[in-house]
Amino acid sequence: MTEDNSTIQLINVRKSFGDFTAVSDLSLSIKPGRIFGLLGPNGAGKTTTIRMIVNITAPDSGSIKLFGRTIDPGLQDRIGYLPEERGLYRKMRVVEQLRFFAEIKSVSRKDVDARIDSWLSRVKLSEWKNRKSMELSKGMQQKIQFLMAVLHEPDLLILDEPFSGLDPVNVELLKDIVLDLKRSGKTIIFSTHQMELAEKICDDICLINRSRKVLDGSLRQIKQGFGRNAVALRIEGDGSVLNDPALVRNVEHHSDELEVLLAPDVNGQVLLHRLVAANVKVTKFEMIEPSLNDIFIEKVSEAA
Repeated sequence: MTEDNSTIQLINVRKSFGDFTAVSDLSLSIKPGRIFGLLGPNGAGKTTTIRMIVNITAPDSGSIKLFGRTIDPGLQDRIGYLPEERGLYRKMRVVEQLRFFAEIKSVSRKDVDARIDSWLSRVKLSEWKNRKSMELSKGMQQKIQFLMAVLHEPDLLILDEPFSGLDPVNVELLKDIVLDLKRSGKTIIFSTHQMELAEKICDDICLINRSRKVLDGSLRQIKQGFGRNAVALRIEGDGSVLNDPALVRNVEHHSDELEVLLAPDVNGQVLLHRLVAANVKVTKFEMIEPSLNDIFIEKVSEAA
């Protein structure tokens, strides 16, 4: 796919606040119909980048294009945005609040109530439709704000820490909805510092640290490029083979298995043959690819 087909393009974007550089020389290309993880520790520049994409703040230099053109008011209805900073009108009823935001996004009155009922049912909040926001729990309020971002059926959905503060059941509920939206062709930016969640849903990622891009690309390609040459191992018998430094660089003990980091250029099959030759019973032998969390920690630590 060519760069011209990207839903979003950032080219050498920079943003400073006084002497503080929030985003430095950032270039990104986000493809349509995919979930793009904008990842990094707190304060890395993720939210500032999102605010520039949705035109809340302007870059000091560089360019940003959405759907092939510079953002303008006509594009706003094609964007759904769930900001990290949450906030509802506390004394307004849920249905009134949803109608208000749908009207801002040009949803027709004849469609809005049906959409509201459908979405409230999907997030299991139908019975709260006529309650005031102040009566909802924090998690319920967060789900209502998520509905505000998707009610107008945007082509681009931007979610800044969407799962923060939710219990596991509601995390799974919203995760499934996000994946369904992707399957329907939506482009989704998912900003978080929670690597486990990002690993489950993202197609492509960009890791930002201290205002700068550290790496980007498809999640599969990035993980392949960080091969750790490690094995998850469960054995019964004499494990002295693992003490050979020419074979094994490090062994981590977990609850009921070992994570064995092989020495450079050692093939996992060599370890397996050595264990079998030593009459060790091998009940688990699985090559491990690095987790996104492993990659995150390694790259952030490099810049520390």
